[in-house]
Amino acid sequence: MARSKEFEVNEVLDKAIQLFWAQGYEKTSMQDLVEYMGIHRRSIYDTFGDKHALFMKALERYETKQTNKMSFLIDTQKPIKEIIRALFESTIRNEGQPIGCFLVNSGVELGVLDPEVASLVNESYLRTEELLRNLVLEGQQKGEIKADVDPEVISHYLMNAWVGIRTLVKTTTDQQKLKNIMEMTLSVLD
Repeated sequence: MARSKEFEVNEVLDKAIQLFWAQGYEKTSMQDLVEYMGIHRRSIYDTFGDKHALFMKALERYETKQTNKMSFLIDTQKPIKEIIRALFESTIRNEGQPIGCFLVNSGVELGVLDPEVASLVNESYLRTEELLRNLVLEGQQKGEIKADVDPEVISHYLMNAWVGIRTLVKTTTDQQKLKNIMEMTLSVLD
């Protein structure tokens, strides 16, 4: 008779996200994962596969959770510029989480070395650019964003700035500097 799992998969996967996010892939050992996730090594292998497979599942779950957060924010029916600002502000605040963005951190650490990570990160970036483009288009249709900006080009610019801020928060504690960068970036929408 098969033994039932003694843990909730998403709960332990969320723990793996936190550990990989804080330490990075290379610095996280299987023993670190066993201790932090609070489950047996065999259970990790049986449920998720090896360390890389667990990492990919953690990265996919993180990306899904971030997409859901963005969708929730967009569904608030706030003005478009406020929605875009909130996306940037959430990066600067980042309360209760490891510093930076797990997705960006993973792309920086492994993007050149691991095609699977590079592909997942790139696909996520493309979806975010599309979301930003659609927000800019909607803002233009509502008269909230100036009409003479190219939504495609602006979405690339905003994405680049957002990734930059998600990287910079790892090296500076100067909140005013981060806010100034955000304000300058968002000024292209006025």
